[in-house]
Amino acid sequence: MQIKESPKVYDVCIIGSGAGGGMAAKTLTEGGAETIMLEAGPDFDSAQGDMFRWPYQSPRRGAGTHRPFGEFDAAYGGWEIEGEPYTRKNGTSFDWFRSRMLGGRTNHWGRISLRFGPYDFKRRSIDGLGDDWPISYDDVKPYYDKIDKMIGIFGSVEGIKNEPDGIYLPPPKPRGYELLIKDGCENLNIPIIPNRLSILTQPLNGRAACHYCSQCNRGCSTHSNFSSPSVLIPPAKATGKLTIVTGAMAREIITNNEGVATGVSYVSKEDGQEYVVRAKVVVVAASAAESARLLLNSKSSRHQNGLSNSSGVLGKYLMDSTGASMSGIIPKLIDGIPHNEDGVGGAHLYIPWWLNDAKLDFPRGYHIEIGGGRRMPSYGFGGGIERNNKMLGELDGAPRASGGGYGQQLKEDYRRLYGARVGFAGRGEAIALESNYCEIDPNVVDKWGIPVLRFHYKWTDYERLQAKHMHDTFEEIIHSMGGIPSGPKPGPETEYGLAAPGRIIHEVGVTRMGDDPKKSVLNKYCQAHEANNVFVVDGGSFVSMADKNPTWTILALSLRTSEYILDQMKQGNIKS
Repeated sequence: MQIKESPKVYDVCIIGSGAGGGMAAKTLTEGGAETIMLEAGPDFDSAQGDMFRWPYQSPRRGAGTHRPFGEFDAAYGGWEIEGEPYTRKNGTSFDWFRSRMLGGRTNHWGRISLRFGPYDFKRRSIDGLGDDWPISYDDVKPYYDKIDKMIGIFGSVEGIKNEPDGIYLPPPKPRGYELLIKDGCENLNIPIIPNRLSILTQPLNGRAACHYCSQCNRGCSTHSNFSSPSVLIPPAKATGKLTIVTGAMAREIITNNEGVATGVSYVSKEDGQEYVVRAKVVVVAASAAESARLLLNSKSSRHQNGLSNSSGVLGKYLMDSTGASMSGIIPKLIDGIPHNEDGVGGAHLYIPWWLNDAKLDFPRGYHIEIGGGRRMPSYGFGGGIERNNKMLGELDGAPRASGGGYGQQLKEDYRRLYGARVGFAGRGEAIALESNYCEIDPNVVDKWGIPVLRFHYKWTDYERLQAKHMHDTFEEIIHSMGGIPSGPKPGPETEYGLAAPGRIIHEVGVTRMGDDPKKSVLNKYCQAHEANNVFVVDGGSFVSMADKNPTWTILALSLRTSEYILDQMKQGNIKS
């Protein structure tokens, strides 16, 4: 089949439309660049989502769905996608999430918008592990400030070490169960502060304030929370300089005899035809591992091991956040009075890392996300029907029969426990290791004939002991609240309850930045060392992960890189 090449030469081709791609599109088009964006999934606008449908309106009644997080959630894709396999090496495990839709994961993330702190860019200097970034917090701070004002984020100024404050809208008031968690934390001298979420509590830049439907996971009909299709892509479209091609599976970046990028090859999902888009600059923002796959598949006489990979570092230093969770039943919340729990689609409080100066048996740290409230009950309320039955018997002073209640007794038990459960989830920093990587599987291709990734990933004792500390902390908080943990605490035989690598969906690091081309893929402006008209603006550039969610840093770095591209194009410093 003949490859079809576009007659037009664009200033920029962007691959991916999420946080990095969306920010690049907005910045570059507003700067005058004629831009084409390739997106592997379909078009999406969260205003047309399923925010207000009731669970009983699902034809599946929750018994399986074509979406990874529920029938009405704003997520297309998942860990397993038909026709898009990936493999694992030497019995190791990595679960790779792909979001196939305009805006990518920005449509269905938790919107926890934390800045990396000064320590996070210089961790090797502190504990001797991994590497320092070639940039500092001061280099990124102006761009954090810009996106705070551009996108909108609520929070509070706290002055906590390594938890930089931002430019905040007023936070919503804590809910009742959150105040109980706050009391429990304060009894243990654990800080708990207003969350920092990119959800509007006041109108901003033409977008309405949140109306507290608490369905942020389904998108937003008023564009009050942040997603790329809500906030970044509309102003890019309004310039008249953005062309979007959906259903475009990027195959490789095309380079000339000098190793300079001239365009991008992609396969259309609509007709199976291969196309080539020509562009002076290529901006890769397909998500970290997908971007590494594209660069590894972009081989030529000048890039024999993949684009900008003479160092052999491309695909290495893969990271995901650590994760562990625990729930508990709080007697003070049993037999709760039905009440309104207005608020955003997420917790109003969170626990930042508080032990930077403590001597622990693991490096780095984690933050804690909280949950609870009068939500739709799940089977067993997190502890299994047997355990909850036993607990209710202990509270009532009258042992229950084994096997749980049924009929009227079961209904009464559910009403008593409804809203009495709280939950905690830790999200922590893993150490960047060269031995954790992705590479091209030499024997497997996807349904479009594109070679797929093969992963090799193992947790170390650093991460396992961090997860143990998480569970110890969760248990202490639950006990401080007078509660009962829902189930036994996991031990070493289950890696202390550590989530499988990839399950937190924070993969970063495989196209890392650095000053030395022999040890990195990109320079400090996310520019490929070996092709100066290629840039990577997703989480791939990260040198370390930090104990914070990565999206706000992806946005800030993409804005910084995009402004740099415009400046370099004006000066004629980018070869094409």
